[in-house]
Amino acid sequence: MRLIILGMGGYGRTIADVAEQTGMYEEIIFLDDQADQAMDTCASYWKYADRDVQMYPAFGNNKLRTEWVEKLKKEGISVPMIVHPFAYVSPKAKLSEGCVVLPYAIINTECHIAEACIVNCGAIIDHGCILEKGVHVAPGGIVKAENRIPAYMKVDSGEVIQNRSYQP
Repeated sequence: MRLIILGMGGYGRTIADVAEQTGMYEEIIFLDDQADQAMDTCASYWKYADRDVQMYPAFGNNKLRTEWVEKLKKEGISVPMIVHPFAYVSPKAKLSEGCVVLPYAIINTECHIAEACIVNCGAIIDHGCILEKGVHVAPGGIVKAENRIPAYMKVDSGEVIQNRSYQP
């Protein structure tokens, strides 16, 4: 399986590093509109789509990343969930396409993580939480129990969202 990462900035390089550590990919390729080291531009993604390819849009902008995940899925292109081997995800949690869970993050039981979410290094998502599409919980961010975090929201580093602060 090959992974094509759209975007070669810091987040794209992070995705490549984590994807490599999962051992799932034989090859990791970048597409980027501005990086000389990239194989091609992001707009040329369709040339690389086939059954042995997954694509991940590594854009820090939550809405843009989500739009790309939706676009790729609509075109039948596989968008992976990428979970670092040192992250903990409860077997009773549900992750959607385009989710990334970075090292030492914790996602507890009965959580639902919608498409294109980032659960960054050391972030904690406590039981029964819902992260709507495109949410980014930054390093060390904590979402306490039974919250529903609105689409595209960023929970900053060190921020703690108290129990039931955001309700369904």
